Amino acid sequence: SVSYSEGVFKCPEDQLPLDYAKIYPDPELEAQVLSLAIRCIHSEEGCRWTGLIKHLQAHLGTCGFNVIPCPNRCSAKLSRRDLPEHVQHGCPKRRVKCEFCASDFTGEAFEGHQGTCPQESVYCENKCGARMMRRLLSQHTLAECPKRTQPCTYCAKEFVFDTIQNHQYQCPRYPVPCPNQCGTPSIAREDVPTHLKESCNTAMLLCPFKEAGCKHRCPKLAMGRHLEESTKTHLGMVCALVSRQRQEILELRRDVEELSVSSDGTLIWKIADYARKLQEAKARSNYEFFSPPFYTHKYGYKLQVSAFLNGNGSGESSHLSVYIRVLPGEYDNLLEWPFSYRVTFSLLDQSDPSLSKPQHITETFHPDPNWKNFQKPGASRSSLDESTLGFGYPKFISHEDIKKRNYVRDNAIFIKASVEIPQKILA
Repeated sequence: SVSYSEGVFKCPEDQLPLDYAKIYPDPELEAQVLSLAIRCIHSEEGCRWTGLIKHLQAHLGTCGFNVIPCPNRCSAKLSRRDLPEHVQHGCPKRRVKCEFCASDFTGEAFEGHQGTCPQESVYCENKCGARMMRRLLSQHTLAECPKRTQPCTYCAKEFVFDTIQNHQYQCPRYPVPCPNQCGTPSIAREDVPTHLKESCNTAMLLCPFKEAGCKHRCPKLAMGRHLEESTKTHLGMVCALVSRQRQEILELRRDVEELSVSSDGTLIWKIADYARKLQEAKARSNYEFFSPPFYTHKYGYKLQVSAFLNGNGSGESSHLSVYIRVLPGEYDNLLEWPFSYRVTFSLLDQSDPSLSKPQHITETFHPDPNWKNFQKPGASRSSLDESTLGFGYPKFISHEDIKKRNYVRDNAIFIKASVEIPQKILA
């Protein structure tokens, strides 16, 4: 071809300007060229045609490999041999008729219509086996399908429709009549035991005084009458129960006291609020404070320490007096009498051991076997019995000496008592 610019022809090979007058056709050369034998321009794609150049154009009009536009004007360009498939199945502009509803669509619109055609015959999605037109499917699924899910009317749990009836034989909220035929119209199945126990008028009840010993049993409606008629009987039963419980409490209290008693032969007795208790002792002559009891060893002698904060006897008004005495114990019948083991008293120095060595006030004695209190205690011995007078020290420490170190600290004193028991007794 020849390019044209600003009225000048140029040679397509060397781009030099050409004189229009020197350009002329060459019919002989054209005839020679057109008589040359060639292969189809689509030979590499598979076309086997060969022939003269002058026949090429006619061949391309039928060549299966030649690219031509879709006759439906869909913008696609395809080889002639691919065109029938495209026109029939792939072209978005092709015309298609739905086999179910007979409506006419373009290929593009038909793709959206496929799978939604209301006239198409389909199976129920719940796999119940039913087949129908798609437009009938929603009504079938909602109201007719035996495999549709539906909530139980009573407990609201979801079930497949054809199993709901079986479920109702076990449904905990299914209404049932009272088995005693008491007249209550309907009760949820799971509430029946509670109804029979608490609400049913025909249910047999135990008397509310059963804990006190009343064994009466009658229908609920008759219980009021029983309670009215048995007031005195019930009161007697309750009084007897209270008496038994009081005795049990006393025994339990004794057991708790015994369990809380130390049993390693050592007592450390803290007397708190010392200043007030000293003033109380000064105001009341011979005012005695008693320690908790303690055992010399497991299954041993039961002892108790007493203190006169303002002294007694020869130490009255000037000293702290300390004594020990034997109390009736649980194991006295197994022990040797009189009590004869060495006893040590200490008033503990509460000074900080890291600052100075504590200086405890300590006294030790062996019991006098003739002292009345060291004999085997009688069962009736009480703290007011003269035989309970302890053995010890009326002048254990003077009021002046008790102030010299930290025997009183934070308004409290500590008195320690310990008993030396031979190993043969412990074994």
